[in-house]
Formats: sequence, structure tokens, C-alpha cells
Amino acid sequence: MAVLADKVAVVTGGSTGIGFATARAFRDEGAKVFITGRRKDALDAAVAELGPAVTGVVCDISVPSELDAFYETVHDQAGRIDVLVANAGVGTAAPLGEVTEDLIDSVFATNVKGTIFTLQQALPHLSANASVILTGSTATTRPNQGLEVYAASKAAVRNLARGWALSSRTHGFRVNVVSPGGTRTPGLLDLVTPERLKQAEDRIPLGRLAEPEEIAAVTTFLASDASSYVNGAEFFADGGSAQV
Repeated sequence: MAVLADKVAVVTGGSTGIGFATARAFRDEGAKVFITGRRKDALDAAVAELGPAVTGVVCDISVPSELDAFYETVHDQAGRIDVLVANAGVGTAAPLGEVTEDLIDSVFATNVKGTIFTLQQALPHLSANASVILTGSTATTRPNQGLEVYAASKAAVRNLARGWALSSRTHGFRVNVVSPGGTRTPGLLDLVTPERLKQAEDRIPLGRLAEPEEIAAVTTFLASDASSYVNGAEFFADGGSAQV
């Protein structure tokens, strides 16, 4: 039986990469899925590929009013949210000495503020025992040079999950973090040179980057009833890179 049969799932940042792979995995496991993205063309392409079980809504998660409108769409079409994946995020590289105020504001607006409001604005729509999953990063413990601001934003995400786990009884959800290592996503491939990618692969105990589907598999476990007693935890899917 499909492990997410009859579930309603939301995946922010679902147009490409890990979010897209997660939406596809949820669809394959029987869920009705809603995805967000900031670029309509990419979102439309994702929905066209994923099919009628997936609905896309243009939404910038750093803007609470846009999240409200998105959740109203989910409520009108599905009535509730059983699984919420706060996946949307950005990473911009800049070496120390060249970090700008705009870079900081942009990264924290999406990765921290956006994550906070993704959950907060969803609270009225969450079903009993909903699973909330935040996308973290191994950068919290292994920050790369030039990505310190991104790493700091993902460290904040990890601590949000710790704090929110204390609200589980009050609000009726459980919350966990999936922290990928290097993953073959368009965002990473556009950000890092092939030479640096090869260097990154050489540092991973498994000797390769992850595929987005491998991260989605971990998220699917946390979305399912098989993880019903997992709360406040961080699951690393990194080939061992941040573990040794």
C-alpha cells in the first residue's frame, strides 16, 4: 500500500531539485501534493511533468500574505495539510570581506523568515498529528568558505525545529529536519564549478554526490506514519560527509 495514500502534502520550493523530487515521491506514494515556486515558468513545467495529482501555486515564502493566499488555495481544494515540507531555500556565495547587506537579507528572508512563516501561516490548516519537515544542510556543521551566511541560516533552521518540537503537544504536529549533503541539483550545479564538485565528491565517504531522489526518500519516511514517534530530530543524508 502507498505509504502516503489519501494524505495532503505541501512542498515549498517544489519546482526543481530536492523539492521536485520530493513532490514526485509523495505523488508516487499516493498523496495529493501542492508545490510552490517563485518562477511561474519553472513551476508550470514541474506541474506538467508531475501530472494532475500535483498543483502548483506561485508563492514567495518570505511574504506572509502570499503564503496566506497559497494556504487558502490548499484549504479550498483539499481542506487540510497532513504533511508540510518547508524546503524552499536560497544559497548565495560570497567570501568574507565581500558579504553585502543585500545578500544577508535575501538569504535570511527566505531560509529563516520564510521557514518560520511557512509553518506559522499553516497552523490553522494542519491536521491532527501532521508531519512538518524542514530542509536543513550539512553546512550547519561543515560550512564551506564563501557560504558562511547560508550555513548560519540553516543552523537557525535546525534550532527552529528544536524549539518547535516543544510546541508539538499544543499544536498537534511533529517536526523534524532533513539535512542533505552535496546533491546534484540545478542550484548546486549552477553555484559550484566542476572542479569544486569533483573535490567535494572526493571528500564524501561514499565517493559521490547524492541524487535528489535519495534525499526525497528520507523525507518520505518522515512524512509517513512509520516515523510517528520521531520528533525534533535531524536526519543527515550526506553520504557520511558530516559524520566523520
